[in-house]
Amino acid sequence: MREREPLTQTMKASEARQQFSQVLNKVFRGQTRVLVEKSGIPVAAIVSAQDLERLRQLDAQRAERFKVIDEMRAAFADAPEEELERELDQALSEVRAEQAGPQRARTRR
Repeated sequence: MREREPLTQTMKASEARQQFSQVLNKVFRGQTRVLVEKSGIPVAAIVSAQDLERLRQLDAQRAERFKVIDEMRAAFADAPEEELERELDQALSEVRAEQAGPQRARTRR
C-alpha cells in the first residue's frame, strides 16, 4: 500500500524562520511540506529528504524519457507519415496487450 502524501502548509518566510526547528521536525516526520512565501510570492519549499530523493528520481526518469523520444524522432526523421502511423498503431497495440494481460490475470482469480 502506498504511503499517504503529507499536506502542504503555506507559511510566510518570517514565520518559517521563527518556527524553523518545529517546521523541520514536522517535515522530517512526514507530517507536512512547507511552501515558504515572501510578500505573498512562493519562493521556496521545505520538504523531507525522502521527498527530495523522489523528486530527483522523477527528474531522472523524465530526462530518460525525453532522451528516448529524441532517439525515436531521429530514427524516424525521414520516414513517411503513413509508416509512422502504422508503427505507432502497432506499438500502442503491443502496450495495450501487455497492460491487459496482468489485468485479466487479476480478474480471473
